[in-house]
Amino acid sequence: MNTYFKVLATCAFSALFALSCSRKKDKFISRNFHAVTAEYNPLFNGYNALEDGKSTLNDAYFDNYWEVLPVERMQITEDILLPGQSRNENFNIAEEKAAKAIQKHGMDIDGKERNPQIDEAYLLLGKARYFDQRFIPALEAFNYILYKYAASDKINQAKIWREKTNMRLDNNELAILNLKRLLRYADIEGQDLADATSTLAQAYINTKSIDTAITQLDIAARATKNHDERGRYRIIQGQLYNQLGKRDSANFAFDKVIALNRKTPRIYRIAAQLGKINNFDHENGNRLETTELLTKIEENRENRPYLDKIYHQIGLYHQKNGNESLAIKYYNKSLRTQSNDTYLNSRNYEILGDLFFDNSVYAKAGLYYDSTMTNMTSNSKPFRLMKRKRDNLKDVILYEGIAKVDDSIINLVNMPDGNRKVYFSEYVAELKRKDEEAKAKAEAASRNTGLATVNNQLSGQVRTGTPGQAVLFYFYNPTTVAYGKNEFVKTWGDRTLEDDWRWSSRGVASSAAIIDPIDVADTATDEQRFDPEFYISQIPSDQKVIDSISKERNYAYYQLGLIYKEKFKEYELSKDKFQNLLERKPEERLVLPSKYNLYKIYELLGQDDEAEIAKSDIISNYPDSRYAHILEHPELVSEDENSPQNLYEALYIQHENQEYEAVISKCDEYINRFDGDAIVAKFELLKATASGRLYGFEAYSEGVKRVAVTYANTDEGKQARHIVKNVLPKLAATNFVEAEDGVSENYKVVFQFKDAEKETILKFKKTLDEVLKNIRYYYVLKSSVDVYNPNTSLVVVHGLNSKQVAETFDQILLSKDKKKIKAPYFVVSSTNYQIIQIHKNLDAYLNLYNK
Repeated sequence: MNTYFKVLATCAFSALFALSCSRKKDKFISRNFHAVTAEYNPLFNGYNALEDGKSTLNDAYFDNYWEVLPVERMQITEDILLPGQSRNENFNIAEEKAAKAIQKHGMDIDGKERNPQIDEAYLLLGKARYFDQRFIPALEAFNYILYKYAASDKINQAKIWREKTNMRLDNNELAILNLKRLLRYADIEGQDLADATSTLAQAYINTKSIDTAITQLDIAARATKNHDERGRYRIIQGQLYNQLGKRDSANFAFDKVIALNRKTPRIYRIAAQLGKINNFDHENGNRLETTELLTKIEENRENRPYLDKIYHQIGLYHQKNGNESLAIKYYNKSLRTQSNDTYLNSRNYEILGDLFFDNSVYAKAGLYYDSTMTNMTSNSKPFRLMKRKRDNLKDVILYEGIAKVDDSIINLVNMPDGNRKVYFSEYVAELKRKDEEAKAKAEAASRNTGLATVNNQLSGQVRTGTPGQAVLFYFYNPTTVAYGKNEFVKTWGDRTLEDDWRWSSRGVASSAAIIDPIDVADTATDEQRFDPEFYISQIPSDQKVIDSISKERNYAYYQLGLIYKEKFKEYELSKDKFQNLLERKPEERLVLPSKYNLYKIYELLGQDDEAEIAKSDIISNYPDSRYAHILEHPELVSEDENSPQNLYEALYIQHENQEYEAVISKCDEYINRFDGDAIVAKFELLKATASGRLYGFEAYSEGVKRVAVTYANTDEGKQARHIVKNVLPKLAATNFVEAEDGVSENYKVVFQFKDAEKETILKFKKTLDEVLKNIRYYYVLKSSVDVYNPNTSLVVVHGLNSKQVAETFDQILLSKDKKKIKAPYFVVSSTNYQIIQIHKNLDAYLNLYNK
């Protein structure tokens, strides 16, 4: 009986309790039950998920200390999400928990929320959406708190988070207005004050109001109890002071970060110390004290994760002090840390490139600029600027390489046999030493890898590979890498790193220009590699080959002289190149231009005596040359009708007038006359074009390919390479095309004149034009005279859009005009006419279509 009564009482009490906890009843038990359940179940789990998501964001975020840090560590992405997707599952969980708290524990009775935890749920909902970068839904959540829970203790936080969201939506002015109103009328302090002022500071930074932002950051740093935040705010203060040029104030802010010591993340302390060093007064500051501080920072073991930035700053310090050798050493040390900071790496490479550029070591500068671009975002403005800077060095790097390699070959050719043997014996000894070092390193790496394998197996981890055999990645093994390189060179030769490298057309035009004689070791067998006689046997002995190398070397020196003079204004370097060229007794075509350029350089350097000697030499020894004429009559230079540029322009007009034979002949004359001048490439390309128009595709292809190889580094050479790669394949087809049904095609009526006088052709064209005016239904008909080959011209009627009308051309003429046009004609589509002109296969067309 007692048991029955207890069960009945328990059931009744449970039912009574359940009824009393209804969300629709404003009772003490209901309010507290749902408040406690919401707080310690969905909201507790939701805030844990939110914190996990924020930790993930912070870990993934990379602060760029080269710019002003943002107040909040949050990476904004441009990815577009589909409905239901989330950037971070933790934020999705937090949002679900907030929604669950609202749906299951909300007590909206008579238009008023009775559960005091629901405003917290909406705040969690807004934060989860904010960190998930869904700012419009987040704004809705924060606005709902302001609308529905005006008396909430979270109202100030909701206002602050709403303005954070407004800033993310680029409503900075609105955020400033609302935050200023909040600070003016609300009594906030502690962390809420820190959050409000730091948010306001970010809005001022976004609107370039730097002074006001600094003031707000100072308030935030004082109000917050979070040392991580305080250190960040002070760092940003220092960066902003530096933007304003107030170094003393910036250093004062950095000192406050340093004073926090271990209370704030070490990266902030390092950034503050390096910021102070960057602000060092190199004229009046205590260099000894600063050097000691840098040494102390560098040697501190706790600073090892930040050595990339430390070494870079030390390099800057020494560079500003004029110690370039030490600066270069530390920039390279910074690069060897293999930093993940791509901007820092690009800065190191760029500074090193600039140092070598300023010292006229252009080839090495180019290599550093290449590395700079690999650490930049493609197609960004800095990338494009760097690419333009690097492209300016392309020619000088090429010709310096050619000159260096060819000089080494000529030196070996001229070296006595005894000296050759000594030279290569020393080289072979050095090769053996390096191989032994590489072998020792490989064995050490193998032992270390074997030990690591054993340790991994002992710890229960399975490692692939044969038991007891060291596992070493291919590219970490010097022996296998060297073997791979040799095999590649044997199979493919030396290839430039570029697209479509396997094509035979990508082979280098001149092996002597690229392959150093010492690099023969890379393609030699093991027996040959350590035999001095093998290298001696590779030295050219054929006089034709030696002469070819000498000519290539001389041309490289001439081009370097021009590049240093015209592009880089390095007159001393240019003078050295021209003088070295003349000492080597180059071919006659380079002598006179070199002497004239030397004369101009002497003038620019103020060396009047040398300039006068060079001038007298040119006038007396080359009296009929264009250069002598220029020197004797400098006032006529700008009006000289025989200048290369004026001659080219006149010749181009002849080309436009279809005087192709004359153009080809004149081009040959001017190429010989101006040999060595940069404009020769223009004449060569014009000649190739005229040859193509007169003789067809094969002549054009041959001419363009010659320009692409001979003048590879000129604008014309680059244009020719583009034509060879992209245009010639499209023009190669010789098959005539049949018009497809339903596809409109223009047609031409063509009158052929073989071996006819020019006057006869022009007279016929004049008559034809008069006849065409009388054809009323085809009012756009026009005629032209087109050169087909040296013996044949074509008078062409354009504007017919029907094959049938074109074939009955004589029938559409007026009766009085039919007697005037008695010459035979044939009809051709515009597409086939183009093929006829390109491939000069008119006879094949007539045999095919006019039987």
